[in-house]
Amino acid sequence: MPKITTLTALFAAVFLLTACSEPAVTNNDPKITAEPVVSQQQSEPLLTVYKTSSCGCCKKWISHIEQNDITAIAKDYDDLSFIKNRYGIQPNHISCHTAVSENGYVFEGHIPAKYILMFLAEPVANAIGLTVPAMPLGSPGMEVGDRFMPYEILVFLKDGTSKVYAKVDGYDMQF
Repeated sequence: MPKITTLTALFAAVFLLTACSEPAVTNNDPKITAEPVVSQQQSEPLLTVYKTSSCGCCKKWISHIEQNDITAIAKDYDDLSFIKNRYGIQPNHISCHTAVSENGYVFEGHIPAKYILMFLAEPVANAIGLTVPAMPLGSPGMEVGDRFMPYEILVFLKDGTSKVYAKVDGYDMQF
């Protein structure tokens, strides 16, 4: 009987170690499916943020949303084009990172947390999500001293069109 107990314990240990480990994603294999992380126990909104490992402004944006009651899980890839394609992000809506909510809404670029929370509370019909195309100076994560460039937050729709969701004319409007 001791051999069965030892064998059972060994099997349980191996099972637990393999069941609890996630493979690291270090390449751009398009066969890898990017799925947003889903948590039923989360009281704050949860975003899976797809970014490159070397992007400093993405890390700053993640800090911004986390400071504003949004939980973020970062997933690093060398190339994000398959993520952008998967979620239907048109070239004119692209920015440096893509965040996906638990319910599948996409937040592309340096969107202030307050607008993400507003959108999640009242989603726009037929919307994929929100985008701040490019990387405007002064947007969350893109702070450079006191420089600020007014920008628009767009809602992008399933039919490929977009419309203005909000205009951010001053730094303080982001908070």
